[in-house]
Amino acid sequence: MVYGYIRVSTDRQTVENQRFEILRFCKKNSLEVGAWIEETISGTLTPDKRELGRLLSHIRKDDLIICSELSRLGRSLFMIMSILNLIMEKGARIWTIKDSYRLGDDIQSKVLAFAFGLSAEIERNLISQRTKEALALKRAQNVHLGRPKGRKNNGHLLDGAEFQIKTMHRWGMSINRIAHFVGVSRNTIRRCLRA
Repeated sequence: MVYGYIRVSTDRQTVENQRFEILRFCKKNSLEVGAWIEETISGTLTPDKRELGRLLSHIRKDDLIICSELSRLGRSLFMIMSILNLIMEKGARIWTIKDSYRLGDDIQSKVLAFAFGLSAEIERNLISQRTKEALALKRAQNVHLGRPKGRKNNGHLLDGAEFQIKTMHRWGMSINRIAHFVGVSRNTIRRCLRA
């Protein structure tokens, strides 16, 4: 069976980009996704606390998991490696779109997965370090970060769109689709519908 795996970290991110990439990839390679696994959760959580854990417990020999990139599986090298190891032990495969990896149960796949996981972790650490250094510099220069204290937001993301949003929801459009259409998070749409 072919599984499409999609993960985003926050409600502010959308799963539609990853879904589009996977569907386009499958069409190009004459594949059909039999089941989708979507989750909005941090990649730092272990797989058993995510939908990914349920998928990993059900995969069988020759199953295929397609995801946009290996970093969707986890945030640390150890986690990615343990997930890949489990997939390979079961005789299943994982293909990524952005990275163009075709990982199965062979030694080249294991070496490649290790190298990618290591470089991804190094890159994340460097980005985090640069961000912290830039923020520390701004604080040292007494630059205020964020909205000035006591100042209220003059505009709202949904000004003028409330009626349209409520109409779309009444017509059966999902909150996810409305949020994607309007370009805001699902929580913003939920707050609008409650008002």
